Amino acid sequence: MRVIDIHAHVTPQRFSRAIAEKGSWHGLGPEFGELENPKNLWDPQRRIADMESLGVHTQAVSSTDCFYQYDNGLPAAIAIARDANDELAEMQRNHPQSFTPLGTVPMQDVPAAVAELERLIGELGLKGVMINDHVNGRTYEHDEFLPFWEAVEGLGAVVLFHQYTPTIVMSRTTRWFLPNSIGNLVDRAVTFGTLVFGGVMDRFPDLELVLGHAGGYTAFGVDRMDKGWEAAALDYMPSEPRMHIQRPPSEYLSRFYYDSVTYKETSLRFLIDRVGIDRVVFGTDYPAPMVVPDAVNWIMGLESLGADEKEAILWKNPERLLGL
Repeated sequence: MRVIDIHAHVTPQRFSRAIAEKGSWHGLGPEFGELENPKNLWDPQRRIADMESLGVHTQAVSSTDCFYQYDNGLPAAIAIARDANDELAEMQRNHPQSFTPLGTVPMQDVPAAVAELERLIGELGLKGVMINDHVNGRTYEHDEFLPFWEAVEGLGAVVLFHQYTPTIVMSRTTRWFLPNSIGNLVDRAVTFGTLVFGGVMDRFPDLELVLGHAGGYTAFGVDRMDKGWEAAALDYMPSEPRMHIQRPPSEYLSRFYYDSVTYKETSLRFLIDRVGIDRVVFGTDYPAPMVVPDAVNWIMGLESLGADEKEAILWKNPERLLGL
Protein backbone atom coordinates (compact mmCIF):
# COMPACT_ATOMS: atom_id res chain seq x y z
CA MET A 1 0.00 0.00 0.00
CA ARG A 2 1.45 3.33 -1.15
CA VAL A 3 0.07 5.97 1.23
CA ILE A 4 -0.37 9.33 -0.54
CA ASP A 5 -0.82 12.59 1.39
CA ILE A 6 -2.71 15.12 -0.73
CA HIS A 7 -2.34 17.97 1.79
CA ALA A 8 1.25 18.73 2.78
CA HIS A 9 3.27 21.93 2.55
CA VAL A 10 6.87 22.97 2.13
CA THR A 11 8.76 26.23 2.54
CA PRO A 12 11.14 26.52 -0.44
CA GLN A 13 14.75 26.10 0.53
CA ARG A 14 15.49 28.87 -1.94
CA PHE A 15 13.52 31.17 0.32
CA SER A 16 15.25 29.96 3.50
CA ARG A 17 18.71 30.32 1.98
CA ALA A 18 17.98 33.80 0.62
CA ILE A 19 16.66 34.94 4.01
CA ALA A 20 19.77 33.62 5.75
CA GLU A 21 22.14 35.13 3.21
CA LYS A 22 20.58 38.52 2.41
CA GLY A 23 17.39 38.88 4.42
CA SER A 24 14.89 38.79 1.56
CA TRP A 25 13.62 36.70 -1.37
CA HIS A 26 11.85 38.45 -4.23
CA GLY A 27 11.06 41.20 -1.74
CA LEU A 28 9.70 38.87 0.97
CA GLY A 29 11.23 39.07 4.43
CA PRO A 30 11.74 36.50 7.19
CA GLU A 31 8.18 36.96 8.49
CA PHE A 32 7.05 34.77 5.61
CA GLY A 33 7.66 31.04 5.24
CA GLU A 34 6.78 29.99 8.80
CA LEU A 35 10.47 29.63 9.62
CA GLU A 36 9.66 29.39 13.33
CA ASN A 37 8.60 25.80 12.59
CA PRO A 38 11.89 23.84 12.45
CA LYS A 39 10.46 21.33 9.98
CA ASN A 40 10.18 24.13 7.43
CA LEU A 41 13.98 24.28 7.42
CA TRP A 42 14.50 20.59 6.68
CA ASP A 43 15.99 19.40 3.42
CA PRO A 44 14.10 16.78 1.36
CA GLN A 45 16.13 13.87 2.74
CA ARG A 46 15.22 14.68 6.33
CA ARG A 47 11.63 15.25 5.31
CA ILE A 48 11.47 11.85 3.61
CA ALA A 49 12.87 10.17 6.72
CA ASP A 50 10.10 11.77 8.78
CA MET A 51 7.49 10.73 6.21
CA GLU A 52 8.71 7.15 6.42
CA SER A 53 8.44 7.19 10.20
CA LEU A 54 4.81 8.28 9.79
CA GLY A 55 4.00 5.62 7.19
CA VAL A 56 3.60 8.15 4.34
CA HIS A 57 5.17 7.17 1.02
CA THR A 58 4.27 10.15 -1.19
CA GLN A 59 3.28 13.75 -0.59
CA ALA A 60 1.43 15.91 -3.12
CA VAL A 61 3.51 18.68 -1.61
CA SER A 62 2.65 22.34 -2.15
CA SER A 63 4.43 25.56 -1.27
CA THR A 64 3.26 27.10 2.01
CA ASP A 65 0.20 29.28 1.45
CA CYS A 66 1.99 32.52 2.35
CA PHE A 67 3.68 32.31 -1.06
CA TYR A 68 0.42 32.89 -2.96
CA GLN A 69 1.18 36.62 -2.97
CA TYR A 70 -2.03 37.61 -4.76
CA ASP A 71 -1.79 41.08 -3.20
CA ASN A 72 1.80 41.61 -4.33
CA GLY A 73 2.90 43.30 -7.53
CA LEU A 74 2.56 41.02 -10.54
CA PRO A 75 6.29 40.82 -11.46
CA ALA A 76 7.16 39.74 -7.93
CA ALA A 77 4.26 37.27 -7.75
CA ILE A 78 5.28 35.68 -11.05
CA ALA A 79 8.92 35.40 -9.95
CA ILE A 80 7.90 33.84 -6.62
CA ALA A 81 5.61 31.31 -8.31
CA ARG A 82 8.20 30.32 -10.90
CA ASP A 83 10.97 29.94 -8.35
CA ALA A 84 8.77 27.96 -5.95
CA ASN A 85 7.51 25.71 -8.74
CA ASP A 86 11.02 25.10 -10.05
CA GLU A 87 12.04 23.88 -6.61
CA LEU A 88 8.98 21.62 -6.36
CA ALA A 89 9.89 20.14 -9.74
CA GLU A 90 13.44 19.58 -8.50
CA MET A 91 12.10 17.72 -5.47
CA GLN A 92 10.06 15.52 -7.80
CA ARG A 93 12.98 14.82 -10.16
CA ASN A 94 15.30 13.91 -7.32
CA HIS A 95 12.72 11.91 -5.33
CA PRO A 96 9.97 10.79 -7.73
CA GLN A 97 8.54 8.19 -5.36
CA SER A 98 8.27 10.68 -2.49
CA PHE A 99 6.94 13.85 -4.08
CA THR A 100 4.25 14.58 -6.68
CA PRO A 101 3.83 18.33 -6.22
CA LEU A 102 1.08 20.86 -6.64
CA GLY A 103 2.40 24.24 -7.75
CA THR A 104 1.30 27.84 -7.26
CA VAL A 105 0.18 30.50 -9.74
CA PRO A 106 -0.33 34.31 -9.57
CA MET A 107 -4.12 34.36 -9.53
CA GLN A 108 -4.38 38.17 -9.44
CA ASP A 109 -3.69 38.09 -13.19
CA VAL A 110 -5.53 35.30 -14.98
CA PRO A 111 -3.39 35.29 -18.17
CA ALA A 112 -0.25 35.07 -16.01
CA ALA A 113 -1.83 32.32 -13.91
CA VAL A 114 -2.73 30.33 -17.02
CA ALA A 115 0.76 30.78 -18.45
CA GLU A 116 2.38 29.48 -15.27
CA LEU A 117 -0.16 26.65 -15.03
CA GLU A 118 0.74 25.56 -18.56
CA ARG A 119 4.44 25.72 -17.69
CA LEU A 120 4.22 23.79 -14.45
CA ILE A 121 2.09 21.06 -16.04
CA GLY A 122 3.69 20.91 -19.49
CA GLU A 123 7.35 21.64 -18.73
CA LEU A 124 7.82 20.80 -15.06
CA GLY A 125 5.52 17.78 -14.82
CA LEU A 126 3.62 18.88 -11.72
CA LYS A 127 0.12 17.52 -11.12
CA GLY A 128 -1.75 20.75 -10.49
CA VAL A 129 -1.94 23.74 -8.16
CA MET A 130 -2.99 24.86 -4.73
CA ILE A 131 -4.92 28.15 -4.68
CA ASN A 132 -6.63 30.35 -2.13
CA ASP A 133 -10.42 30.43 -1.74
CA HIS A 134 -10.52 33.92 -3.23
CA VAL A 135 -8.32 36.47 -4.98
CA ASN A 136 -8.23 39.57 -2.82
CA GLY A 137 -11.88 39.01 -1.94
CA ARG A 138 -13.00 37.97 -5.43
CA THR A 139 -14.49 34.47 -5.71
CA TYR A 140 -13.96 32.17 -8.66
CA GLU A 141 -17.39 32.08 -10.30
CA HIS A 142 -16.81 35.51 -11.87
CA ASP A 143 -16.26 35.70 -15.61
CA GLU A 144 -12.64 36.83 -15.41
CA PHE A 145 -11.69 33.40 -14.04
CA LEU A 146 -13.33 31.39 -16.83
CA PRO A 147 -10.08 31.16 -18.86
CA PHE A 148 -8.38 29.72 -15.78
CA TRP A 149 -11.01 27.00 -15.36
CA GLU A 150 -10.88 26.25 -19.06
CA ALA A 151 -7.12 25.76 -18.82
CA VAL A 152 -7.40 23.65 -15.66
CA GLU A 153 -9.90 21.33 -17.31
CA GLY A 154 -8.01 21.16 -20.59
CA LEU A 155 -4.71 20.34 -18.90
CA GLY A 156 -6.24 17.81 -16.51
CA ALA A 157 -4.79 19.72 -13.56
CA VAL A 158 -5.76 19.01 -9.97
CA VAL A 159 -6.73 22.07 -7.91
CA LEU A 160 -6.49 22.03 -4.13
CA PHE A 161 -8.29 24.85 -2.33
CA HIS A 162 -6.48 26.03 0.79
CA GLN A 163 -7.08 29.30 2.55
CA TYR A 164 -4.64 32.06 3.38
CA THR A 165 -5.18 35.06 5.61
CA PRO A 166 -7.48 36.93 5.74
CA THR A 167 -10.33 34.48 6.00
CA ILE A 168 -13.87 35.81 5.97
CA VAL A 169 -14.11 35.47 9.77
CA MET A 170 -11.51 38.21 10.26
CA SER A 171 -14.14 40.83 9.41
CA ARG A 172 -15.95 39.81 12.60
CA THR A 173 -13.10 38.88 14.99
CA THR A 174 -9.35 38.45 15.02
CA ARG A 175 -9.29 36.78 18.44
CA TRP A 176 -9.05 33.25 19.81
CA PHE A 177 -7.43 31.86 16.64
CA LEU A 178 -10.95 31.80 15.18
CA PRO A 179 -9.89 33.32 11.82
CA ASN A 180 -8.03 30.04 11.31
CA SER A 181 -9.88 27.40 13.31
CA ILE A 182 -13.31 28.25 11.91
CA GLY A 183 -12.36 30.77 9.21
CA ASN A 184 -10.69 28.08 7.11
CA LEU A 185 -13.87 26.02 7.22
CA VAL A 186 -16.19 28.90 6.38
CA ASP A 187 -14.03 29.89 3.41
CA ARG A 188 -14.20 26.36 2.00
CA ALA A 189 -18.00 26.30 2.19
CA VAL A 190 -18.09 29.65 0.38
CA THR A 191 -15.85 28.19 -2.34
CA PHE A 192 -18.17 25.22 -2.82
CA GLY A 193 -21.24 27.44 -2.88
CA THR A 194 -19.91 30.01 -5.32
CA LEU A 195 -18.55 27.43 -7.76
CA VAL A 196 -21.80 25.46 -7.71
CA PHE A 197 -24.34 28.29 -7.69
CA GLY A 198 -22.19 30.25 -10.14
CA GLY A 199 -22.44 27.49 -12.74
CA VAL A 200 -18.71 26.71 -12.90
CA MET A 201 -19.19 23.02 -12.11
CA ASP A 202 -21.75 22.59 -14.89
CA ARG A 203 -19.75 24.59 -17.41
CA PHE A 204 -16.59 22.56 -16.73
CA PRO A 205 -17.75 19.01 -15.95
CA ASP A 206 -14.26 17.46 -15.88
CA LEU A 207 -12.69 19.63 -13.20
CA GLU A 208 -10.73 17.76 -10.50
CA LEU A 209 -11.12 19.90 -7.38
CA VAL A 210 -10.10 19.14 -3.80
CA LEU A 211 -11.61 21.03 -0.87
CA GLY A 212 -8.92 21.04 1.82
CA HIS A 213 -9.68 20.62 5.51
CA ALA A 214 -12.44 18.15 4.64
CA GLY A 215 -14.36 20.79 2.71
CA GLY A 216 -14.86 22.88 5.81
CA TYR A 217 -18.54 23.25 6.65
CA THR A 218 -19.67 22.18 3.17
CA ALA A 219 -20.97 18.70 3.95
CA PHE A 220 -22.88 19.93 7.00
CA GLY A 221 -24.14 23.21 5.53
CA VAL A 222 -25.21 22.03 2.08
CA ASP A 223 -28.73 21.15 3.26
CA ARG A 224 -29.37 24.82 3.97
CA MET A 225 -27.96 25.66 0.53
CA ASP A 226 -30.51 23.18 -0.87
CA LYS A 227 -33.27 24.92 1.06
CA GLY A 228 -32.19 28.26 -0.38
CA TRP A 229 -32.29 26.78 -3.88
CA GLU A 230 -35.76 25.37 -3.24
CA ALA A 231 -37.05 28.64 -1.75
CA ALA A 232 -35.83 30.53 -4.81
CA ALA A 233 -38.73 28.98 -6.73
CA LEU A 234 -41.18 31.10 -4.72
CA ASP A 235 -42.26 34.26 -6.51
CA TYR A 236 -41.45 36.48 -3.51
CA MET A 237 -37.91 35.10 -2.96
CA PRO A 238 -34.69 36.09 -4.74
CA SER A 239 -34.33 33.88 -7.82
CA GLU A 240 -30.54 34.06 -8.08
CA PRO A 241 -29.88 30.61 -6.53
CA ARG A 242 -31.64 29.08 -9.55
CA MET A 243 -29.99 31.30 -12.15
CA HIS A 244 -27.31 28.78 -13.21
CA ILE A 245 -28.22 25.38 -11.75
CA GLN A 246 -31.21 23.12 -12.34
CA ARG A 247 -30.65 20.78 -9.39
CA PRO A 248 -29.91 21.28 -5.68
CA PRO A 249 -26.35 21.98 -4.52
CA SER A 250 -26.13 18.73 -2.57
CA GLU A 251 -26.11 16.86 -5.87
CA TYR A 252 -22.74 18.47 -6.57
CA LEU A 253 -21.04 17.07 -3.46
CA SER A 254 -19.70 14.17 -5.51
CA ARG A 255 -18.04 16.57 -7.97
CA PHE A 256 -15.39 17.47 -5.40
CA TYR A 257 -12.78 15.60 -3.40
CA TYR A 258 -12.34 16.20 0.34
CA ASP A 259 -9.25 15.50 2.40
CA SER A 260 -9.41 13.61 5.68
CA VAL A 261 -8.25 16.48 7.92
CA THR A 262 -11.13 16.23 10.41
CA TYR A 263 -9.20 15.29 13.59
CA LYS A 264 -12.09 13.20 14.97
CA GLU A 265 -13.52 9.86 13.86
CA THR A 266 -17.14 11.00 14.08
CA SER A 267 -16.46 13.91 11.73
CA LEU A 268 -14.66 11.73 9.20
CA ARG A 269 -17.44 9.13 9.32
CA PHE A 270 -20.01 11.87 8.70
CA LEU A 271 -18.00 13.20 5.76
CA ILE A 272 -17.71 9.75 4.17
CA ASP A 273 -21.41 9.06 4.59
CA ARG A 274 -22.34 12.42 3.11
CA VAL A 275 -20.00 12.73 0.09
CA GLY A 276 -19.20 9.07 -0.61
CA ILE A 277 -16.11 7.05 0.19
CA ASP A 278 -14.76 7.51 -3.34
CA ARG A 279 -14.47 11.29 -2.77
CA VAL A 280 -12.34 11.28 0.40
CA VAL A 281 -8.55 11.44 0.11
CA PHE A 282 -5.84 11.21 2.72
CA GLY A 283 -4.45 14.52 3.99
CA THR A 284 -2.49 15.67 7.01
CA ASP A 285 -1.62 19.42 6.74
CA TYR A 286 2.01 18.41 7.38
CA PRO A 287 4.09 20.02 8.87
CA ALA A 288 1.81 22.80 10.16
CA PRO A 289 0.90 23.11 13.85
CA MET A 290 -2.64 22.03 12.86
CA VAL A 291 -1.34 18.74 11.42
CA VAL A 292 -3.23 15.51 12.05
CA PRO A 293 -0.69 13.67 14.24
CA ASP A 294 0.34 10.14 13.24
CA ALA A 295 -2.43 10.27 10.67
CA VAL A 296 -1.86 6.89 9.00
CA ASN A 297 -2.10 4.99 12.26
CA TRP A 298 -5.10 7.13 13.21
CA ILE A 299 -6.94 6.14 10.02
CA MET A 300 -5.95 2.50 10.39
CA GLY A 301 -7.26 2.41 13.95
CA LEU A 302 -10.71 3.87 13.27
CA GLU A 303 -13.32 1.27 14.24
CA SER A 304 -16.13 2.80 12.18
CA LEU A 305 -14.20 2.42 8.90
CA GLY A 306 -13.94 -0.86 7.06
CA ALA A 307 -10.68 -2.10 5.59
CA ASP A 308 -11.81 -1.18 2.07
CA GLU A 309 -12.66 2.36 3.20
CA LYS A 310 -9.25 2.79 4.80
CA GLU A 311 -7.51 1.64 1.63
CA ALA A 312 -9.67 3.97 -0.46
CA ILE A 313 -8.69 7.00 1.64
CA LEU A 314 -5.02 6.19 2.13
CA TRP A 315 -4.05 5.32 -1.43
CA LYS A 316 -6.70 4.27 -3.94
CA ASN A 317 -8.55 7.59 -4.15
CA PRO A 318 -5.43 9.81 -4.07
CA GLU A 319 -3.78 7.59 -6.70
CA ARG A 320 -6.79 7.91 -8.98
CA LEU A 321 -7.06 11.66 -8.43
CA LEU A 322 -3.38 12.30 -9.21
CA GLY A 323 -3.20 9.81 -12.04
CA LEU A 324 -0.34 7.88 -10.46
